[in-house]
Amino acid sequence: MAHPFDPLQSPVLAVDDHLPAVPLERLSAGALRERFAKSLAWTPELRVERSLSQRSPAHASVLVPLLERDTGVTVLLTRRAEHLSDHAGQISFPGGRAEPHDLSPVETALREAEEEIGLAAHDVQVLGSMPTYTTVTSYIVTPVVGIVRPDFTLRLDPSEVSEVFEVPLAFLMSPAHHRRHAVGAGDEAREFFSMPWPSQDAPSHFIWGATAAMLRNLYRFLSA
Repeated sequence: MAHPFDPLQSPVLAVDDHLPAVPLERLSAGALRERFAKSLAWTPELRVERSLSQRSPAHASVLVPLLERDTGVTVLLTRRAEHLSDHAGQISFPGGRAEPHDLSPVETALREAEEEIGLAAHDVQVLGSMPTYTTVTSYIVTPVVGIVRPDFTLRLDPSEVSEVFEVPLAFLMSPAHHRRHAVGAGDEAREFFSMPWPSQDAPSHFIWGATAAMLRNLYRFLSA
């Protein structure tokens, strides 16, 4: 019987500590609002994973919730419930598959965030959307970035989410914390990023795969 893939056991090929971090002055809530209001040229680094699924491609959205804290902006992340059929137990953004009644990817992201973690749509100021990212499970995901009002409340759906936590945006926007991995060989080879939090020596949360890829694209966007 084949053992399930464990990303924590995948060798680290490189750490991108040669790349500059996004300057702190670009990571304030005001600076983030200004950046999303501008049309600066930039290129997403990661767009499509090699599909490992037989299902037809489906559209989905995630919310990238940014929180203003006294120590700086943080990113709200979730741990998916262990019994889910896709990406069980993995670190992710709140989000999910688009429904026929959703009018836009933004509406999908806000609806899913309210369903999964109880974050009300009126507590989110949407800044904009990032380019789509296609996962190994054939979901074409639109990341929607928004700033959450400070007086928000959460109500987790335990059938979807087992935990929520925050990571400083400055940590995630520093490539010194971006590690490269590879799995498989030949035509089966694929690469992925990881961003262990709080450290690679003692990660309580292993951010990797599609979530890390979308954060890497956010790094490229904010660096432009």
